Amino acid sequence: MVYHLRKTLAKAIATINNFWYTKSRNLIRGARVVGSEKTNIEQSAEVSLPERIAAQLRRDILNGKYAPGATIKERDNAAELGVSRTPMREAIRILAKDGLLVLRPARSPIVAQPSFKQIADNIEVLTALELLSADLACRVASDAQINDIVAAQDRFERQYDVLEPVEVFELDMQVHLAIARASNNEVLIDTHRSILARMWRARFLSARRQDSRDRVLRQHSMIIDGLKRRDPDMVRNILSDHLEHILIKVRDYFEHEDAEATKAS
Repeated sequence: MVYHLRKTLAKAIATINNFWYTKSRNLIRGARVVGSEKTNIEQSAEVSLPERIAAQLRRDILNGKYAPGATIKERDNAAELGVSRTPMREAIRILAKDGLLVLRPARSPIVAQPSFKQIADNIEVLTALELLSADLACRVASDAQINDIVAAQDRFERQYDVLEPVEVFELDMQVHLAIARASNNEVLIDTHRSILARMWRARFLSARRQDSRDRVLRQHSMIIDGLKRRDPDMVRNILSDHLEHILIKVRDYFEHEDAEATKAS
């Protein structure tokens, strides 16, 4: 199984574009950090202004402010956020690399509208990456890294019923990112971040379903328990089922959208 996953990873790395991940918790606005009186801007001085703008736009896309196909006007958005057009332009490039925006020659970019096939292909690669991350984490992660994963899960569980859906989703993704970091494989970590950035909206659509709550919390808890035991078979089985639901929920979303479009026509 591990050999198969390594082969899948090798093929994925050979075909994945050089996307880069930006921290979604670092907001351009002064939202409070969970459990802290400082704003994200105050705590994230090392994160550039374009990255913070990109994080805010990413949130706006996830929250539905900008629907798929919507135009992102550089001048208007810069004025709304109180920034110049130069960092706004760079933020748009960041989101284009992440696959959330589509650049158009001599025209404003639009919010991406990936097909189900495109999303399914990315989910297939992401699944292979996360399974390999977990397998390596069981074998090579330090106790401190396991504790980091536990801490990320604790924050996720504590805040699940308190925060807005997009904030809960960000904490959920921090658990998955912590597992990838525990693989101690830099190529894998960077590739996972890149694909996860591209899949941000699809995973959010999957995670926001109400029937996901109990299942996600239960599966996360079991995954953490398997990591503590350093049991790769246990973690692989639970994580496979956990990730399988992403594709199921995304398919449900596309079928619902198609049905609504048919009614409207």
